[in-house]
Amino acid sequence: MTDSSPAPGPAPEAGSLVLAATPIGNPEDASPRLVRLLSDADVVAAEDTRRLHGLAGRLGVQVRGRVTSYHEHNETARADELLDVVAGGGTVVVVTDAGMPSVSDPGYRIVERAIERGLRVTAAPGPSAVLTALALSGLPTDRFTFEGFLPRKAGDRARTLAAVAAEPRTMVFFEAPHRIAETLGAMAEAFGADRPAAVARELTKTYEEVLRGTLADLAARAGDEQLRGEICVVVGGAPATGATVADVVDEVLARVAGGERLKAAVAEVAEAAGVPKRDLYAAALAARPAT
Repeated sequence: MTDSSPAPGPAPEAGSLVLAATPIGNPEDASPRLVRLLSDADVVAAEDTRRLHGLAGRLGVQVRGRVTSYHEHNETARADELLDVVAGGGTVVVVTDAGMPSVSDPGYRIVERAIERGLRVTAAPGPSAVLTALALSGLPTDRFTFEGFLPRKAGDRARTLAAVAAEPRTMVFFEAPHRIAETLGAMAEAFGADRPAAVARELTKTYEEVLRGTLADLAARAGDEQLRGEICVVVGGAPATGATVADVVDEVLARVAGGERLKAAVAEVAEAAGVPKRDLYAAALAARPAT
């Protein structure tokens, strides 16, 4: 009796660019799919090739494909070289030092270029420092924004924080240990000393720690202690202001006068002020000067 079942086809990722999430600390968080991809990919493009080989060793994986560096300084120049492999039917796996590629790490530009070339892009999801910190913060998780790293210069950082001071959603930031005390102080000044927040460090690692409190409390604690490791800062959204449509219609008109589209201006102002978008739109139309 002959076997009439179809012959196995190519691997699902054949002819694909795969963004693969790596553990943010604990290697046991690596998915079976990540292990298979590292073993079978034609090319593994890694932010740091030494860290990749270290991870592979901890996972007991032999990386049989070509390993190449892919980081912020060469990602644009190397994108087409990697995508030529995909165009030829190969599998290119992009990994960063920790977490999902393209989230404050290399990956965005090669995805953009792959889409331009009509090539398949997929992801092997996995650990995320953003979502882990958010979940452990004790702050609202139903709506949130990811703000990444703040500017290093104090003036630029202050302007960035001022721009999101009225953001009603929970915010997640990344920060380096040597800047965390200064950043928390700047946040307390921009958002208010009593704004609730959490500082999550060394997530999934042996010395994982989540500090919760007001921004003023956390800034003082960070100044007294040496916080080490990878750090996420989660900040509660701005409380409702009790503003009315009449209070904010002038802000919409000023944005429109500055060149912003009316609908976009209404959407942003209404969300920040907590007023009905439809009512604000109607009020803005009525208040616009006749042309």
